[in-house]
Amino acid sequence: MNAPWSPSRGLREPFTAFVCDEATAESLRPIVGELGWQAEKVNKGGLRNAVQALSVSASPQILFVDLSESGDPLNDINALAEVCEPGTVVIAAGQVNDVRLYRDLVASGLHDYLLKPLSPDALRDAFASAQAVFSAPKNVEASLERPHMMAAVIGARGGSGASTIATSLAWLMGQTHGRSAALLDLDVHFGTGALQLDLEPGRGLTDAIENPSRIDGLFIERAMVKANDKLSVLSAEAPINQPLLTDGAAFYQLQEELRTAFEATIVDLPRNMLVAHPHLMHDVSVAVVVCELTLAAARDVIRILAWLKANAPQTQVLLVANRVAPAGGEVSRKEFETSVERKVDLVVPLDIKVAVQAAKLGKTVAEAGKGTKVAAGILEIAQRLVSSADELAPDTASVAKKPSLMGKLGGLGAMLSKKKAG
Repeated sequence: MNAPWSPSRGLREPFTAFVCDEATAESLRPIVGELGWQAEKVNKGGLRNAVQALSVSASPQILFVDLSESGDPLNDINALAEVCEPGTVVIAAGQVNDVRLYRDLVASGLHDYLLKPLSPDALRDAFASAQAVFSAPKNVEASLERPHMMAAVIGARGGSGASTIATSLAWLMGQTHGRSAALLDLDVHFGTGALQLDLEPGRGLTDAIENPSRIDGLFIERAMVKANDKLSVLSAEAPINQPLLTDGAAFYQLQEELRTAFEATIVDLPRNMLVAHPHLMHDVSVAVVVCELTLAAARDVIRILAWLKANAPQTQVLLVANRVAPAGGEVSRKEFETSVERKVDLVVPLDIKVAVQAAKLGKTVAEAGKGTKVAAGILEIAQRLVSSADELAPDTASVAKKPSLMGKLGGLGAMLSKKKAG
């Protein structure tokens, strides 16, 4: 079961060290003794031995590693992150006196970097700072105010603009509603989530599909591409010369991890995925069905609404007519609503100029078209999503939301977010 580490779970040593030379070991042992830790926990072997040892044993609360024999410290620290459990605070020592390296190591999740030879005072200060991490108050946000919101945006037909709306909604979750947001673009071959934000999609989503067992908090931290301080994107441009075979377990696991790591998740969900992986709708609170006012769209909306009613009865449905021209569509709104036997909840007008401007700037339509009717329409959808999430908030204030990935405490273990137990 996935869960952030806490001091009450499992037996963990308070301290372990892996050093490269006897001089470093001799510097550590007296300080370790002062703090009541076992001197026998100072091991030889440096970072390489640390990775090997921790791959088969529990991580300590505080880990000291010697990088002196490392040819690529930053890359090797990332290898350590693969085997290190959450909650571990990592202090490193090395011989390279480089401010840029120090900043890169700290940015990767390292708690501190000490320059050799080690002085007793520097060690005491570093260990005191590491211990303070465990006694510091945790920043817990009340779920009454910020319940997690997961919405799926589904295009009734290709070209309806569902991906454009999904990307804008994800951006608005952060910029307008102040929520940490994830955009999960499940069109693995032709997704445009990253493209619309002028980002390289990376291999995160394809790696998840190929290796579902790797998906955990650390994977999410590394695989997602940050668009800004509030928005991260998991998208793909998978090769089209061969299909990616999956039973959908990776997608479901991604949703679970994103629920823990972010306050809002927008899933750009291609309609064919509904049939192939119906379990993707299990935790979706709102489905935004995007269509144009055409006869073909009416037929497909009828089928999608029927599918959602049968397979996701817990999900609220918003029907959005997109790209509606001033003169109307192929069929009128009234005729469309009569055909699908329900009202269109929101209409987003057609605005070619805004769409072109957004594409040129590498921005979402909501951002590039601020003040326009099209942006106002998408903003209204975002408000509906947030209102829906607020309505689902529990009645008791004693229930606290899981901490967001970016809000967890420092240290390598906190950077890892969470690992699979067992």
